[in-house]
Amino acid sequence: MAKTQSGSVNGVGDTPSLLIDARIEELGDWRGAMLAQVRALVLQAEPDVVEEWKWRGVPVWSHVGMICTGETYKNAVKVTFVKGASLADPSGLFNSSLEGNTRRAIDFHEDDKIDEKAFTALVRAAVELNTSR
Repeated sequence: MAKTQSGSVNGVGDTPSLLIDARIEELGDWRGAMLAQVRALVLQAEPDVVEEWKWRGVPVWSHVGMICTGETYKNAVKVTFVKGASLADPSGLFNSSLEGNTRRAIDFHEDDKIDEKAFTALVRAAVELNTSR
């Protein structure tokens, strides 16, 4: 189970993990299923990850600094790796936010399948980058 950074929304006191659970359920479509799969892979890749809820509704996964975020849009689930430009991406997962100097993102669409091995490797590389400082 992921560790959480305490927080509340509107005084309710829900933990970030519960808020992410609620977002997945609220979406109720392929985006919720995709976000749940992304979350599961992040938690599998780094068992000591901390789940956070930032910017009024964005799931964030951290370990010694932010690893990635999971934003949901009408036509995509965007997973942004905060230091993605510094990560090797031999499988070519990054397909969005490629022009920046820091971040890189993966936009997942309705019928996309996640390359679980490559995604997990990317998460582990992000954790390694965070812990190498």
